[in-house]
Amino acid sequence: MAGTGAVGLNWLRTVSIAALALLLIPIVVLLYYGLGPFRNPAGYSAAVFSSIGLSLFSSAVAVVIDILLFTPLAYYLARSKDRIAESLVDIPISVPHPIIGVALLILDSPITASGKFLLGLHINFYDTILGLVIALVIMSAPIYVKSMQPYFESRDIASEDFAMGLGASRLRTLYAVVLPDSYDGLSSASLISMSRALSEFGSISVIAFYVLQYPFYGVSPASVTIFQLYSGAMQGGLQAAVTASAAMILVALPIALAGHFVRKRVRRQ
Repeated sequence: MAGTGAVGLNWLRTVSIAALALLLIPIVVLLYYGLGPFRNPAGYSAAVFSSIGLSLFSSAVAVVIDILLFTPLAYYLARSKDRIAESLVDIPISVPHPIIGVALLILDSPITASGKFLLGLHINFYDTILGLVIALVIMSAPIYVKSMQPYFESRDIASEDFAMGLGASRLRTLYAVVLPDSYDGLSSASLISMSRALSEFGSISVIAFYVLQYPFYGVSPASVTIFQLYSGAMQGGLQAAVTASAAMILVALPIALAGHFVRKRVRRQ
């Protein structure tokens, strides 16, 4: 039986390695060609670095909003076990992502009542940093919530029960007791959701193909710029798109790895 178990483990390891290779080989190939044979100056031009800067900035702002608005939701789901709310959280990432961009476009369109109201307040989503950030919040917040919820569920609730026993509300307990002791969980969830925001394309290609605001006037998010290089809308073609993709991977990979290592540290606690 022991021998059978060892053989089964070896097969499991082989299948797992093959699955990992399926995930990683395209990235490795892209880095090799983007930094080597296909390296093209148009792929690391000022326009590309400006687009990466825009993506980093907007993703970081989106994560701050995720923390402020969606931490209470994650805590609520961890303590209430509201299955309907849990299902609703998944909707934005369960539909084709351009749909979110179209929804924001209609929400802020002058042909709709909501759009007339928002535009009357000088709130414009189309080709603005605001629209870009809102799209990234909608697409990254479910990842943030799904990362924070199990962290809250794994916490010892004795200190929370004690605080509420002294008369503190659940919300006050969150801010006064839980969050001051949740730095690792917040860091891990934030880095994971920022990685998700950096990778977004579908929704922002609709609502913020270009940003027409200072200091990013005429700049597209990185994923959109890479698509423009590939499609020929920007000079450089496929080789420039590969080079820009490799540059974006080098920027995004440390964020994803940092999130992974912080998550591992959380699990050991």
